[in-house]
Amino acid sequence: MSDVIVEVRDLHKSFGALRVLKGIDMSVRKGEVVCVIGPSGSGKSTLLRCVNLLEEPNSGTVVVNGYELTDPDIDIDRARRGIGMVFQGFNLFGHLSVLENLTVAQRKVLKRDRAEADRIARENLAKVGLAEKERSMPAQLSGGQQQRVAIARALSMDPAVMLFDEPTSALDPELVGDVLAVMRQLAEEGMTMLVVTHEMQFAREVADKVLFMDDGIVVEQGPPAQVIGEPRQERTRSFLARVLNPVHVNE
Repeated sequence: MSDVIVEVRDLHKSFGALRVLKGIDMSVRKGEVVCVIGPSGSGKSTLLRCVNLLEEPNSGTVVVNGYELTDPDIDIDRARRGIGMVFQGFNLFGHLSVLENLTVAQRKVLKRDRAEADRIARENLAKVGLAEKERSMPAQLSGGQQQRVAIARALSMDPAVMLFDEPTSALDPELVGDVLAVMRQLAEEGMTMLVVTHEMQFAREVADKVLFMDDGIVVEQGPPAQVIGEPRQERTRSFLARVLNPVHVNE
């Protein structure tokens, strides 16, 4: 049995005349953390959205947890049960309490009874440090707390892989650390994770593998010490020089 959880082969995606993905090959093994970095518009989020078929590729194959999502006959709802997704926006149900946000899909999709769904929800709220917020409404929480609730909600579905699409980009800087701490903990516990991020320190310290994307292709991939520490490609070096050494005005 292969330990590859996500396998993407020759993936192409266009929006009209705009070619966004130009033949992507990548994989994520069980227990691996893969971070995808690159400039805005390079195709990172589109790649992630193709991995769970929120965007339908024009061509290529995507296999996740044994399901070929690009098979026209796939039962996409069944296939998606093994995929947790955390977006830039928190996508919580504003009219439901925190606890209810974590239990509604468990009960509807996984058919868990209320007691089991509540128990699993509370375990995951405790894991993200928000056990005391189960009765709160999303609007009563900070952005960082809402994002941690969104992570707990995804975990409550027992995913084989977690996809993170720039999970800290909508947060105030002082709230980023709490969310990254939860993600670090998940990585330490062996969660398989595919993370689109601009947090270079997180990628350097937590990732097993880093992919640098630019203009719809994977320019470079490998361990973070190589891709971030000693990049081989000029495009990678140029990008990292900009994000790691931003110009400080008025110094």
